[in-house]
Amino acid sequence: MSALPAPTLAPDPHAFRREFVAFAIESGALRFGEFKTKAGRLSPYFFNSGLFRDGATMGALAGYYAQAALASGIAFDMLFGPAYKGITLAACTAVSLAALGHNLPFCFNRKEAKDHGEGGNIVGAPLAGRVLILDDVITDGASKREAVELIRVAGATPAGVLIALDRQERGSGELSAAQEVGRQFGVPVTAIATLEDVLATLRGRPDRKQEVARIEEYRQRYGAVA
Repeated sequence: MSALPAPTLAPDPHAFRREFVAFAIESGALRFGEFKTKAGRLSPYFFNSGLFRDGATMGALAGYYAQAALASGIAFDMLFGPAYKGITLAACTAVSLAALGHNLPFCFNRKEAKDHGEGGNIVGAPLAGRVLILDDVITDGASKREAVELIRVAGATPAGVLIALDRQERGSGELSAAQEVGRQFGVPVTAIATLEDVLATLRGRPDRKQEVARIEEYRQRYGAVA
């Protein structure tokens, strides 16, 4: 199966990123206030992809993943979704890509290998060719590490990682969690939207000035090195 060609996009190829941010806000998946992160930081915003939980929002989310995959410039032959959130994302995005004329296989992993029936810990198409890994966010990179290892053991090639939102803040060092994963595994990491896209969207809304100020202050303290 041939790799996806570079798509011909609209005059503003990044408009879908800000549209995704607006969609996440309207869906309640992107919230503002004070939230404690896994790293113990008090963040002025919080993104929870688990709140995309009906057919309409999942369909829209998959559409944004498909657009981001096509816009990424990453050559890939199939999709892989790490258990658990990645399972739905890979399946739905495959449907959206097919609707756009790119019918690609997908698969996902079980947390524990099945010892009966078809057996194994991979469900769906066999891992082959260049594989794009889909997930919601990157925290410590553990699930991405497992996915990369599974793909390589199968003789396939990890092509890249696509997540919903890149917070662009420092992980264990000066780099962001996304940058750390990309450097560790030698694969590109891309996102539907980044913190900069969040800020660009909010700056266009006069009633969101306080959120913009808080997020910019947070980014000054914890932002990753570009």
